[in-house]
Amino acid sequence: MVDEHEDAAHGHADRPDYDPTHKELPSGEPPLRSTAPQSEYTTRDVGVGFAVMLVGVTIAFVLPLVLV
Repeated sequence: MVDEHEDAAHGHADRPDYDPTHKELPSGEPPLRSTAPQSEYTTRDVGVGFAVMLVGVTIAFVLPLVLV
C-alpha cells in the first residue's frame, strides 16, 4: 500500500494509472534539472574554490615540511 502523501512528495500524484495495453507516452515533459557541472558560476565562486584549494595544499604539503 502506497501512502498518498509520499506519492505527492515525489511528484507521482498527477501520474495516470499504469495500463499495459495503453502504449502512449505521457503528455507532460519531465521537469528541467540543473546539475553542478552544467550550472553557471561566478568569479566569486572561482575565488572561493581557489582559496579552499590553497588551504588544502598548505595543510597537505607546506605544514608537514615546516614541522619536520
